[in-house]
Amino acid sequence: MSPLAQALPERIATPCLDRDTTPPPAEVYRALSHGVPAGNDRALARNFLEQQLQQARLLSCDLPDDIADTAAMEAWIGERSVAVGAEYSAYLKQRRDGAPRRYFGSKAHALYFIKHVAPTKLVDGAWLYGMLERWDDPDFRPLIQTYLEELGDGVPDKNHVVLYKKLLASHGCDQWQDVDETHYVQGAIQLALAYDAERFLPEIIGYNLGYEQLPLHLLITAYELNELGIDPYYFTLHITVDNGGSGHAFKAVQALQQLLPRCGDAAAFLRRVRDGYRLNDLGAGTNSVIAEFDLEAELVRVMAAKSVVGKNMHSDYCRVGGRGINDWLSDPAQIPAMLGELEKAGWIQRGQPADHSRFWRLIQSERAEMFGVFSAYEQQILGDWIAGQPGAPAARTPSFRARQRALDTLGLHHSPRSGAVRGVIRHHGADSDGEVGELRRLELRVAAMGNKQAAMRLLQSLMTPARHHSAVGLMATRLFRQLID
Repeated sequence: MSPLAQALPERIATPCLDRDTTPPPAEVYRALSHGVPAGNDRALARNFLEQQLQQARLLSCDLPDDIADTAAMEAWIGERSVAVGAEYSAYLKQRRDGAPRRYFGSKAHALYFIKHVAPTKLVDGAWLYGMLERWDDPDFRPLIQTYLEELGDGVPDKNHVVLYKKLLASHGCDQWQDVDETHYVQGAIQLALAYDAERFLPEIIGYNLGYEQLPLHLLITAYELNELGIDPYYFTLHITVDNGGSGHAFKAVQALQQLLPRCGDAAAFLRRVRDGYRLNDLGAGTNSVIAEFDLEAELVRVMAAKSVVGKNMHSDYCRVGGRGINDWLSDPAQIPAMLGELEKAGWIQRGQPADHSRFWRLIQSERAEMFGVFSAYEQQILGDWIAGQPGAPAARTPSFRARQRALDTLGLHHSPRSGAVRGVIRHHGADSDGEVGELRRLELRVAAMGNKQAAMRLLQSLMTPARHHSAVGLMATRLFRQLID
């Protein structure tokens, strides 16, 4: 019998390891990004997770004293929801009264946030993957339903990872892999939990309980992204599905109450649930990522990255401040001084619209000599730095929803959000004849299986955090949903 179905004793504690032995989060993340780990990768993930739990135990915990009491937990969720709602109402009133955006000073700032939380968002829901093994156990159903909804029930327009990948690509933010280690912590935790569910079930329940509570920052983020012309749908979707009345927050408490009687030592189980809950507070979070943004520092980082290739690409006549551009770019530490010289020479007009600057027109104009050198994200960073001198008026941007309404009015845009579909949608989302064939083969293979257990194992193997957002993973999710119901 699987340990998930047995009583759950206190996990044997591992010795406290020196901090220097903690695996780097990015290394763990990459090791687990390809699918179910084995051998050294599994040991690496477990070591990392144990280290994170040691750190988490030092943090405070705002859960009720008696988390085994259903009434106490429901009251806790209700009070949090009321408080968040009141704070959000106060925020909206401040905005109506003329207050500036609280989070994002510019579109570049918002895109920086979208890029730097990518390691977490691209494994959204991963911590619940291991629950699929218990598909025929009703006590695990709330957790499994939550995972399936994170996967959009196999519908591409609802799959959270698909949505976030599209958001990244639409703004040139899909080159995010060079973000700092701290931005990988949450994603690495989620992946480590995903593939070690039998060992860390109480921690998964606790982590899920914390992650699925509706935070104020989610509401404000969605509001301000829309205001800046960025599609907020990924974030607004979480606002609806995480509600405490019937959504993921409610299901998180339901799962705790249903599994608690099976745990054996209840006190030990609940201690571990609290440890898992605290894991949510490790690494970079929404507020810290927003607070760390420095527009000029990010521009310097972008330019320094470009210098690796660009330092040998300019002719001798490309000079500024008495020096050749190749010379300036030969040492990344010279980038701030080079930007200063470009401004002195009039190539950059700070505090003016970006297209008033000659340097910008080298990047974006009808005959731009540097066309394609900078991604959309990098252009936003540069453009906002040029135009955003303190005291300069900010350009007003039509909100994302206003633009969509205008396009709909003109008959130029129509992309309704499709709802979750119960049952099989044949070949939906396939991009090529090869994919259509692969999906059809999967359907036939599952239909031919006389053993439901075997069919579910096959589908689970295609619904890992690494595969569920592919065409075949989406199909597997739809089939899984059909068979489990």
